[in-house]
Amino acid sequence: MSIKETINEKLKEAMRMHDEDGKRVYRMILSSIKFAEKTEGKELEDNDVVQILQKELKIRKESLLEAQKGGRTEAMAEAEKDIAAIEPLLPKQLSQDEVSSIVKNAINESGASSPADMGKVMKIVMPKLKGLAPNDLISKTVKELLSKNEQA
Repeated sequence: MSIKETINEKLKEAMRMHDEDGKRVYRMILSSIKFAEKTEGKELEDNDVVQILQKELKIRKESLLEAQKGGRTEAMAEAEKDIAAIEPLLPKQLSQDEVSSIVKNAINESGASSPADMGKVMKIVMPKLKGLAPNDLISKTVKELLSKNEQA
């Protein structure tokens, strides 16, 4: 079953259970997917759906941080519910150590030696890590490791 089908099933289940938060989150995700499909002019594959889910998750985490800074408990609770609904839909995410290991291999493979070579490394890393780690974590790890290489 594709991720999109899973989300549709979760929406139906939320409707049967009268789970307002679940209905809101799943409808919003499906709306983002449909918008992307309309923009692309084709049905999205699971990899593309994972990217949308990661984007939605990132938005919720940022909202949670802002709500915490502002002391808005109602907004914090809503963001936490959204995060709890989105995370199980994503494939198992790699740890920081696993990402670092793949990035180190890509640096060796590409012969990169400084942050200026980030593009070379990203070309190798992104296909391997697509959907398995957030893009900001990947780019941060690449920058850090290339900076260490340059200093060494």
